[in-house]
Amino acid sequence: MAGFRYLITKRTFDLAVASAGITTLAMPMLAIAAVIRLTSKGAAVHWSRRIGKDNREFRMPKFRSMRVDTPQLPTHLMMTADRYLTPVGRFLRKTSLDELPQLYSILRGDMTLVGPRPALFNQDDLVRMRTECGVHRLVPGLTGWAQVNGRDDLPIPIKVQHDRYYLEHQSLSLDLKILIRTAVHAVKSEGVHH
Repeated sequence: MAGFRYLITKRTFDLAVASAGITTLAMPMLAIAAVIRLTSKGAAVHWSRRIGKDNREFRMPKFRSMRVDTPQLPTHLMMTADRYLTPVGRFLRKTSLDELPQLYSILRGDMTLVGPRPALFNQDDLVRMRTECGVHRLVPGLTGWAQVNGRDDLPIPIKVQHDRYYLEHQSLSLDLKILIRTAVHAVKSEGVHH
């Protein structure tokens, strides 16, 4: 398990990056919000019910990429997810720009830069498998080991194996490796289907 020094350093890094990100990206984020509002009905930010550390529920913000009448399901479980995308939704998801509001969740401590992606409140199978192997003890992340090893392409049991690997091998060097690989994947739009 991770040591106290690592956890303090990780939290300090989270605060520094999230603060700098919000400050630097404030104008682009306002522009994204304006485009969303102009091109589809509803709020620019969607607050999703997610499962956090120790299986506590929290509200996670994302720029809204789906219509307001979209079912509350993981997109891979929707047979016709594409039809729910807003005019700019596909672009936001492919570029991962929809994730930017989660910098706020990192500042609050609900999330961290690197950790398992937070499950939806109704992903009982994912929550159960994570709990069985202790992954629920981790703070969920903006990105994680599973995201840089397949993202939407991975079945849930494989995602959980990757989450468990991260639990057992946490380190600053692994976190930096994941962040670098995340940036590369975001530029290439790899592993995103909707």
